[in-house]
Formats: sequence, C-alpha cells, structure tokens
Amino acid sequence: MTAGLFCYISVTGAASAIPAPSQSKKSDSPAALTNHVPATPQSIATGKALFQKYCRHCHGDDAKGNGPQAPEGTHPPDLTDDTWGHGSTDADIFKIIRDGIGPKFDMKGNNSKMTPQEMWSIVNYLRSIGPQRKSN
Repeated sequence: MTAGLFCYISVTGAASAIPAPSQSKKSDSPAALTNHVPATPQSIATGKALFQKYCRHCHGDDAKGNGPQAPEGTHPPDLTDDTWGHGSTDADIFKIIRDGIGPKFDMKGNNSKMTPQEMWSIVNYLRSIGPQRKSN
C-alpha cells in the first residue's frame, strides 16, 4: 500500500509509517486524515501524473513494484494487489506518502514536495488501479 513514494511505499509489513525526524509532522486529526478530494476522473488523472513523477522510479510505471531505481536490497510492493501491510485505509496510505516508511526511510516522505490535495489524488489513483477502499 502505496507511494519515496520517491522510492518505496511498502504495504507488505505490519508496521505503521513513522515520520523522519527531519520532516515536520503534519496533523493527524480526523479532519486532516479524511480524503476530501473526490475520486473524479480529473483527480485520478492528476494522481497518476504525480505517481509517474514521484513514484514510478521505485514502484514502476504500472505500480507493480518493479521500478528500476528502487534502493538496493528493497522490494517495493505491488500497489495493485490487496496486500497492504502498512495500512490499507485511505488515511494510512496518505500518511505513508506524506511521512515515508521507517526505520531506514528507503521510502522517503513527500511532505515537502506535494500538497495534501496532491497526495490525496495519488490515493485516489492507487484506489483506481488497486484494491477497493477500506474505511478509515
């Protein structure tokens, strides 16, 4: 489970995303972790374009985890299947995109590169190509 997104959204383990010490922590309030971006064709297209810009290098063009620039020794997950070990809710996926995945942070957070709306658009895109939405 998806999206660091530069290199690696791991959705195959059971841990939660842990923000890097150098990254500023954004609010984890229910309002901040609720997807207010409707999954419209436009949002999904925006999410796909952002995925291609920030995520495909490690996750692959098709989000199957086969990107050519994944850090050595890592195995970016297939974001199109139903194995989401770092959380499978929209909020979980958003936090992974925003904060990255520790402890090594092979998947770096994108908090400084994208707006929350852009990150939610990536969530919408991943939902359009992967497993169905689970409630937060």
